[in-house]
Amino acid sequence: MSSPCLCGPAADDNGPMDTHFPPSDLNGAVRLAHWGVIRATGAEAASFLHGQLTQDIQNLPPGQARLAGYCSAKGRLLASFIVLRGSADELLLLCSADLLAPTLKRLSMYVLRAKCKLTDASAELAVLGLAGAPALAALGALGAGSSNDDGATQALAGMPVLAAAGGQLVRLPAVEGIDRGLWVGPAEALPAALPALDADAWDALEVRSAVPRIVAATVEQFVPQMINLELVGGVNFQKGCYPGQEVVARSQYRGTTKRRAAVFATGAAAQPGQEVFDANDPGQPAGMVINAAAGQPALALVEVKLAALAEPALRLGSAEGPALRPLPLPYPLPAGAD
Repeated sequence: MSSPCLCGPAADDNGPMDTHFPPSDLNGAVRLAHWGVIRATGAEAASFLHGQLTQDIQNLPPGQARLAGYCSAKGRLLASFIVLRGSADELLLLCSADLLAPTLKRLSMYVLRAKCKLTDASAELAVLGLAGAPALAALGALGAGSSNDDGATQALAGMPVLAAAGGQLVRLPAVEGIDRGLWVGPAEALPAALPALDADAWDALEVRSAVPRIVAATVEQFVPQMINLELVGGVNFQKGCYPGQEVVARSQYRGTTKRRAAVFATGAAAQPGQEVFDANDPGQPAGMVINAAAGQPALALVEVKLAALAEPALRLGSAEGPALRPLPLPYPLPAGAD
């Protein structure tokens, strides 16, 4: 089957819903306290992570970042990361702070004799979200490996990492013409001169990017393909084994994926892990919220049955809940996904 249409106008139950977001003049920075940082150091740090994650970490060059997933033996995602390689023997794993501790504990169980040390660096390193060309230009981050094209998710296979303001800045793909970046560095070196960016605005950019982020409420809910992780460069199918690799590969090559991630607007705030229902088939949930952003309208990245996208009548929380209206994805879903 061809990709479902995700480009219709959004509306709530009372009529059209304004979805003209983001505004083109978005500019500033916001401290992302809900992100955490795991540091991996040692001569075998890259090879150890290569054997644990869905991404080719062994061949990740210094000065580059990639998306990656960490799966259970059943192929279900325990965490998702942006992995930065600042030097040959040090990598930083950015993930949701609410699942950092259990993820770090689980990864540490498998280090064994590998020359790799894993530590929680969140108290030492802050994460800052930047949006808008002026904000990135202030840190000297425009022009070098820029990804200004909307939906340029192929850049996620190798996002540039730049030295900036005493830390490292990852150039993220733009969202509807808005440049984005993640700055990681010592908390005392936080760039102070940048305008403040509203946290909801950053969350909305993240949702509209349709790049999924696993949080505590969604641990072990999704195989990577169910949330489009392979479509945005988070899964390498040529690398060697990792936990859950057989399940992930089988889903890919047998074409068994019946669920995908899609972006929706709604009149009520959504929460990660919240179920969604199809009013045409209300007997069981049709999907689950992956990430969400408050605002008017509220936005949600939702894992949903492909069949429910053909003629969407999706509702948040129950079959009688607030309507979910589809918004465009910044990248195409694969054809023949039925």
